[in-house]
Amino acid sequence: MRALQLQRLDGPEGLQLVDVPEPEAGDSVLIDVVAAGVSFPDLLLTRGQYQLKPALPFIPGVEVAGVVRQAPAGAAVKPGQRVMAFSFGLGGFAEVAAIQPEMVFPIPAPWSFEAAAGVVMNYHTAHFALHRRGRLKAEETVVVHGAAGGVGTAAVQVARGAQARVIAVVSDERKAEVARRAGADDVLLSTGDWVAQIREKTGGLGANVVVDPVGGDVFDKSLKCLAPEGRLLVVGFASGRIPEVQVNRLLLRNIDVVGVAWGGFLLHEPSLTRTIAKDLEAMADRGVLAPIVGSVFPLEQGAQALRELDARRATGKVVLRMREG
Repeated sequence: MRALQLQRLDGPEGLQLVDVPEPEAGDSVLIDVVAAGVSFPDLLLTRGQYQLKPALPFIPGVEVAGVVRQAPAGAAVKPGQRVMAFSFGLGGFAEVAAIQPEMVFPIPAPWSFEAAAGVVMNYHTAHFALHRRGRLKAEETVVVHGAAGGVGTAAVQVARGAQARVIAVVSDERKAEVARRAGADDVLLSTGDWVAQIREKTGGLGANVVVDPVGGDVFDKSLKCLAPEGRLLVVGFASGRIPEVQVNRLLLRNIDVVGVAWGGFLLHEPSLTRTIAKDLEAMADRGVLAPIVGSVFPLEQGAQALRELDARRATGKVVLRMREG
């Protein structure tokens, strides 16, 4: 099978298109991959900057969508079924993937393979962040940073599904339009005084929940726009700087800084996967979830896809296309 293999820790330039043996099914679901999601962790992996540091060479990619070729007894999916999946063992940038059954889910009928390719990690992360870690309630105000990206658009839609008001923060007008398509009630530009604007739009109270996949200065400023008992959800550090906080600010203002690591938490409580999947399926049936696909690249242009993420040009979910589905 064809696959993109990382052979050097030189960033996207370290990727090489190779022919490698197909993975064995074993107790896994064997999937003929049609599309694979491209994520920020994939970019970090190519530089050796992610917490997971697999030995070289390896095939990046954790998100796939395709057709089941083979499934073990007792699996919730069957051969010939359209599925989306998440792989803890990487290997997604390839034409065939073998993934543990509990991380493989049917694709809702209206969704394309490209739309489904970025769903499991982004939407499960957004749901875990907002509901399990963020304790989101109906009619609360949620601020989503990076709201035009894969995690951001997912967070907008999951928050709307919980009947929350969503304020999106993005860097330019092109991304603002994507955030509106995702369902944001209000969109602010990060180039302006978005802290003051959030306070104005919330009657001086501030936001109940802030979703922050950016870190750096965005984190620092977000602390200033939280309402009493507000929760700042730390999802990632796309800006490159891991921020620090003076904890007396948390005490004096009665606010929380909450870590969000969906993948790591599943090792502690794997049953959460099915709970989240059921809730997301119900939202999809109601038409609340509509994954937004950004650029779609052929497999051999995987390095270019990662460079688009690195340059902050990406909107929606960046996807690699393996074959016609």
